[in-house]
Parts: sequence; structure tokens; C-alpha cells
Amino acid sequence: MSKIRRAGAENYSIEGTLNDLSDQQRLPNWIFVLLLALYFACNIFVSILARSEGVMQIFGRAVPFDNLPGVFSSLSNACLILLVVFYRKPGFITAMILIMTNLPLLIFTFFVRGNVTAFSGISNGLFTAIASIVIYATGRKSLQYQQRVRTQAMTDILTDLPNKFACTELMSDLIKRDQRFAILSVDIGNFKGINDTMGHEFGDKVLKTLADRWKEFADNNLTETTDFVGRLGGDEFAVIIRGFKTEEDVLQTIKEYKGAFEQRLEIDESDYYMSAFYGYAMYPEDGADYDSMLSFANAAMHEAQRRGLTAPLKFTPDILKDEHLIETERKIRTALDTDNVFPYFQPQYDITHRLRGFEALARMKDSEGNLISPGEFIPVAEKVGLVDKIDSTVFAKAAGLVSDVLRQKDSNFTVSVNISVKHLMKNNFIDETRAIIDKYNIPARNIEIEITESVMIESAEKALERINTLKDMGFKIAIDDFGTGYSSLSYLNNIPSDLLKIDKSFIDVMNDSESSQQYVAMIVSIGHVMKLDVISEGVESQDQIETLRDIGCDYIQGFVWGRPLPYEQALEIALEG
Repeated sequence: MSKIRRAGAENYSIEGTLNDLSDQQRLPNWIFVLLLALYFACNIFVSILARSEGVMQIFGRAVPFDNLPGVFSSLSNACLILLVVFYRKPGFITAMILIMTNLPLLIFTFFVRGNVTAFSGISNGLFTAIASIVIYATGRKSLQYQQRVRTQAMTDILTDLPNKFACTELMSDLIKRDQRFAILSVDIGNFKGINDTMGHEFGDKVLKTLADRWKEFADNNLTETTDFVGRLGGDEFAVIIRGFKTEEDVLQTIKEYKGAFEQRLEIDESDYYMSAFYGYAMYPEDGADYDSMLSFANAAMHEAQRRGLTAPLKFTPDILKDEHLIETERKIRTALDTDNVFPYFQPQYDITHRLRGFEALARMKDSEGNLISPGEFIPVAEKVGLVDKIDSTVFAKAAGLVSDVLRQKDSNFTVSVNISVKHLMKNNFIDETRAIIDKYNIPARNIEIEITESVMIESAEKALERINTLKDMGFKIAIDDFGTGYSSLSYLNNIPSDLLKIDKSFIDVMNDSESSQQYVAMIVSIGHVMKLDVISEGVESQDQIETLRDIGCDYIQGFVWGRPLPYEQALEIALEG
């Protein structure tokens, strides 16, 4: 680690950078120069015109040149006042120097040479000086107020570091000026455990101590780069790194901050050692705006955390895929813990529109109550090994609907539940299903287990054993998405099933051509030959119903007769049906 401030380094302290950001509304320096030039030009005109005896025509009237010096004198004084208004302290100092330089000359001219016209210049000069002092004093009070507001808006209260807003403002400014930078996202390891075991007050001391250490590190330029340290919130920090030539320079700076972070902490007369996870992204290689840069650095940090890496991890596009999977997995686990996984029930009718039952479709809400598409969370649940928990949760709530209906009426209606291949193959699957129907005290015949053809690919012998056991227990068996898999008819003929489900993709194109219609008719015929009832999924129009009626389909499921319904509405329809 660098122990001595690098020689000749500009003082890009955190406070200095914040001041630069807050001063960005100040007018550019060329206007300062222009006002000075106008001031001197006006004074030259005053000197020339005061000695001239000529006359000029203005709107048809003769105006002597010696009447004009007062106009240019006022303009010169206005230039000085504008310097104070626009540039505060630099403008005030410049104006005072010019006024104090000019006033003695005017006083000498008035009292020694007896030039009475100099009296007007003295009066204007004194007025300008007084006005400049008043404007500057008022501006200082306003500036102090603005600095307080800036401090509140851009500073984290606990650590006195710049906050997330300040970090994004700096990145936005750097991007506007097309200046290369890197952003490092840092998350303290097991900080929640520190808060839980030692208390939040102790956790705050840890954050404050680490923040002070890093702030001193950045303000004293102890790296070969220019650094800006901020707190993003909670136990997350950011370091914006500038002034580097290669990525190796960035890694060296991160290494030095990491070393400072991992040094011994002395808190309440005890020693502690901390670790953290680091992820970084670089502009313009990785992102084009501050929002993306921050998100990408965070994604890299979370990936490092997932892998258990304490070395810094650079952002790559592949991390986003993993980050999405991790975030969705987190949402699934939270939803399972908070009872936010539940079924919607889509009605199933026979061809005469008499209720057969429902299919229980998995739904999920996030912590804010927003529904998440099954197409998003089901594939992730399968990938991370949570699909069985979703299946079981939906199964149990579907059994609850059956129980509520049977308590109020004698009914043979059916609720279908989807069971994934991985869930079916689990060793405790049969015990789990038996426990659910025992808990709700319902007959197995009112539950239909839906499986896909792919179950035969996993392990035909084991799958058939499980399915036969379910059938012996009294469950109905449905083959879902028939025609989309790769199993042979000989396999399917061995499955003790009750229902064949035609996939929506076939129904969608069924009426587009004669061949498509014949294909659906063939699936219906195969089902009937195998002594199975046949139901078509995804039926959305009356003409599809007519075609399915003509080819002998037994049941209909789709938006045309019923969308998926919440529990209460499904119960109401079941009791009426």
C-alpha cells in the first residue's frame, strides 16, 4: 500500500469533488474575461470621449462627445457588479482591486487638477464598491445556505461520505465529459450477522470506522489514481476511480483499498477483522450511462458474493444472466416463506359447457405484491431445485379447495395439479402426496396428477412405478402437452392414465388448414383408442369450440369459457356447478 501521498498530485479530495459538482452552474471563465475586457474598453472610451469636442448624430439630434463618458462609465461599473454576481469571491476581489486602483486617480483629478467631471466617476465608483460589498455579503449567506442544502442532499448522515446521489452525479458528469473511469461496488461480508449478534449501534460504529479510514485514504491520494468514496446504503460502498492508464492500475487501486479495509479495526477496546466482496465495471467499455455502470458493478459484486470470492470481480455480460437467476431465486424463496406462492384455478368444461373441474396453475407474488409470470419463475425453480416446493404448495392449496367444496356438497369434480418430473422422481414424493390428502381428509379420486411425456425419458421404469402407485391410491392421471414430446406410443400405452391433454400450440393453428385440423382429430382418435378422455387447452374462440365438437373432443379449457380464477371465485363456481 502507498504510505506517502504521491508527489505533485492534484487535490481531488472528496469535499473538493463535491464542491466542483455543486459549482457546475457557474458561468464559464471566458465570460469573466469578456466582462473584464468590456470594463477596460469602457474606461478607454471614457478617457477618449472626455477630451473630444466632436458631435455625433443620434436619431437626428446632435449629441456632443463629452456627454457620453457617463454612459460608458456606468457600463464599466455594471461590468464589475456582474463579476460579483456571477463569480462571487473571485469577481468581488477583482472588482475591489479595480475600484481601489481607479478611485485614487479620480480623487487626484478632482482635487488637484480641479476637473469637476471626475466627481461623477468618484460617485459611481463608491456606489459600485458599496453595491459589490452588499451583493457579495448577501451572496455569501446564500452560498452558505446552498452548501448546507448540498450537504444534506449529497452526504450520508451516518458516515459523512457522499451518498448514492453524489456518486451518480459524479458519474453523470464524467460521462458528459467523456472521461474514463471505473466504479467499484463493495459489500461487507456477513454484516447482517454483526448487527444480529452485536447490535445495530455496534454495526454503525463498524461502518463509521471503515468509512473514516477510506475517506482519509482517498483524500490523501494514497493511490496512483484519483478516487471518490461513497456509501450506497446499508453495508454497500462505492469507489469511483479516475486517472488510470490501464485496467491493471484499477486493480492495483482496488487492491490497496481492500488492504486498508482488511486491516485491524479497534472498536470498544476490542480488535476486529472484516472482509468484503468486490465487483467493478469500467466506462466506456462496460456501460454507456451511470445507471448501467452502477447496476453492472453491483451485479459483479453480487456474483463475487455468490461464488464466495474476496478478490475483485470484473463485470461481464454473462453475469447478468446469473444475476437474474439469483434475484429470481431469492424472490421464489421469499414467496415460499411468506405464503406468496398459490394457485389460480382455470375451469374445465365438457363440450356441453358442464363443469368438470379446474386446473390449478402456479402463481407467485414478489414482496411488493406484484405478480411474477410463471414463464419467469418456473424455469428458474426447476434449475435451482425449488420446483418441488412450488408443486407441493399448489397441491396443498388445491386439496384445500376440494375439501371446502366437499364439505358443502356431494361432488365428483376434479382439480388437476401439475407435477414436475424432478418432483415425481423424489424419494419422498408418494409419502408427501399421501400426507396432503390425509391432512385435508379428501378422497384421492378428486385430484388429478398431470405429468408430461418427458417423464418417460427420465426413467421409464421408475416413472411407471410411481404412476402405478398413484393410480392404486385412487388419483387420476393426465398426460399433459400430448404431441410435443418424444415418447413412443408404446410407452404411453403403458401409462395407466385417464386423460389426454392437447397442447395449446395445436389448437392455435387448428383452423388455419385442413391438415392442422386433421392432426388434432388424429390426437383425439388416439386418445379414444387408448380409452382416454381428451381435453383441449388454450381454446379461445367459438369456432375452435365448434371444430372440437365436430371431431369428438370431450372437454374444453381456455379463455373462451373461463380464465384462471383466484380461490374464492373458483370455490363459488364449484358450488354452483
